[in-house]
Amino acid sequence: MEEHQAVAPTTPEAAEQQNQAEVAVVVAPAAAESPSNDPAEDGSPPAVKTALLGGPRRTGLHLFAMNIKNVFKLDELGAEVLGIAVPASLALTADPLASLIDTAFIGRLGSVEIAAVGVAIAVFNQVMKVCIYPLVSVTTSFVAEENAILSKGAGEEVEKEKDPDHTGASMDPEKQSAEEAVKNGGSTESDEASPAELAGGEGCAPAVGRKSGKKRRFVPSVTSALIVGAFLGLFQTVLLVAAGKPLLRLMGVKPGSPMMIPALRYLTLRALGAPAVLLSLAMQGVFRGFKDTKTPLYAIVAGDLANIILDPILIFGCRMGVIGAAIAHVLSQYLITLIMLSKLVRKVDVVPPNLKCLKFQRFLGCGFLLLARVVAVTFCVTLAASLAARHGPTAMAAFQICSQVWLATSLLADGLAVAGQAMLASAFARKDHYKVVTTTARVLQLGIVLGLALTFLLGLGMQFGAGVFTNDAAVITTIQKAVPFVASTQTLNTLAFVFDGINFGASDYAFAACSMVGVAAVSIPSLILLSSHGGFVGIWIALTIYMSVRAMASTWRMGAARGPWKFLRQ
Repeated sequence: MEEHQAVAPTTPEAAEQQNQAEVAVVVAPAAAESPSNDPAEDGSPPAVKTALLGGPRRTGLHLFAMNIKNVFKLDELGAEVLGIAVPASLALTADPLASLIDTAFIGRLGSVEIAAVGVAIAVFNQVMKVCIYPLVSVTTSFVAEENAILSKGAGEEVEKEKDPDHTGASMDPEKQSAEEAVKNGGSTESDEASPAELAGGEGCAPAVGRKSGKKRRFVPSVTSALIVGAFLGLFQTVLLVAAGKPLLRLMGVKPGSPMMIPALRYLTLRALGAPAVLLSLAMQGVFRGFKDTKTPLYAIVAGDLANIILDPILIFGCRMGVIGAAIAHVLSQYLITLIMLSKLVRKVDVVPPNLKCLKFQRFLGCGFLLLARVVAVTFCVTLAASLAARHGPTAMAAFQICSQVWLATSLLADGLAVAGQAMLASAFARKDHYKVVTTTARVLQLGIVLGLALTFLLGLGMQFGAGVFTNDAAVITTIQKAVPFVASTQTLNTLAFVFDGINFGASDYAFAACSMVGVAAVSIPSLILLSSHGGFVGIWIALTIYMSVRAMASTWRMGAARGPWKFLRQ
């Protein structure tokens, strides 16, 4: 990975400090929009601020403690992280919370119904995640990279309009080369594929809105994500409708089980909403890449409110039972999609000037790497649900409630992951290593704090609040057995999710895929063995092992300063 030339120190003291530290981690050029270009709070120049990183390192573990006294400080970096993370967290938790409300309503129908819906949701979510996770993850990173490069080029165009005599000689050399790469569709001197190369090319200039007269930028990954999402959504619908019964059998629901009919009905109806789900999540990835997490939040809240209102009407008022719950959820997903699409077409031009502008090769290449990763994740989680179903409706009902709480609260950390991914993708595109390390340190520290807080809250809340989800005494008793595991794993969960965002922001897709395959190789035998010997509790012990190994793998990657982190050694 290529590095920027360090900014020359303005004082002898600064020069001596820089030489002693032998800092290779440098501040981005002044043209880049980064807090690292501003003077430090004590008035010291950027070179001194860079030297505070401590010079070359043999390990990246120091990022866990770097500037830890500022973890709660609402400085420029903290404000940017929270500005992205808080709306993203609320958006990510809105849907699981709506599912929790669904669970509470359906739980009043009986333990068989809630167990049936639990199995159906597990099938729907796991099949959906095979496509959702790669789609959203690569979209966020690619849009952030392309937008960073195009924004830099747009800024230069504005400067040229203001100063017609402006020449490239006065321009920062690296900024000039980045702009030329955007215009020519070429690449920089980096060994890896340049984001600038992906962001433009001949015939891919920003389009102009016919009615408003305002320029709407064309970002290739936006259109690519929408096209891929639409096709995958239709494929998911056909698959779930045609193979619903075999998939439920694989989950442990036997043909004569009372769970089969309600589970199949619920799954078939939910499958009709698959195109809306994939399109809405693709657009969430787009907005995250633009560092706009408020628009998805508003759309999701509107859709989930509609779902919550329709649930009691259709389930109890219309006496539709689990069918009513499925219809309410599908209608809410289409509402979310329409809201986000109407906002997106006002922000960017989604119609490509020509098909060559759609960079599917890189999009699908990284997506397939993440596909291998998500298959491993999906298999572990699906296997856990399947093993719970084999222990009967009571165990499955308890597992459904516990897993929903487990994921709903843990996904708060995914908001930090979104912030880290969007910010790191932009920083790596500009090779702003100072922004890379400070952002990584901040999101990791906030993730640990969040995990500890969730452990405390869930330890108390679930112990006394299990009756909110069901009035079945046997299910409540089983839930209480899982409370220690659901609560104690929150810090591991937050670290694992935050590291996902960090790895994707660094475009470390190969490691993300390979490491998760290794995690699955350890976790799957643990699930089978512990489930057969420990029953319901054994499943949760195995899930704790799964999250522990997952968090440790990413910690090792950064700690060893390998891959995209090798600049820490230089």
